[in-house]
Amino acid sequence: QVQLTESGGGVVPPGGSMRLSCAYSGGIFRNYAFGWFRQAPGKEREFVATISRSGGYTEYSNSVKDRFTISRDNAKSMVYLQMRNLKPEETAIYYCAANSVSENHAFEYKIWGQGTQVTVFS
Repeated sequence: QVQLTESGGGVVPPGGSMRLSCAYSGGIFRNYAFGWFRQAPGKEREFVATISRSGGYTEYSNSVKDRFTISRDNAKSMVYLQMRNLKPEETAIYYCAANSVSENHAFEYKIWGQGTQVTVFS
């Protein structure tokens, strides 16, 4: 059974950087594309970034483009989200999700991690 476990969240000041990690287990890592989503209190879950099975294709939401970078390490079965110049409004629970192809809609993903809290606060 495929499992995803996020880590790396915490508190960071505005303008700071943070790297989230997503550990994959239970199947063939290369068979999956991955996405990062986030959900703030009282708001819907929103797309942040996605990466294809090969890593050759990435897509970002307009709000994080040029500040966030999604990557994967197929040897370690890990997915990462490097975040820079973080803003207070980006405080949310960040989720990793797996799917057969890259998608930017949450409903397309069937496998989710439990999430990690990111708080941008000075």
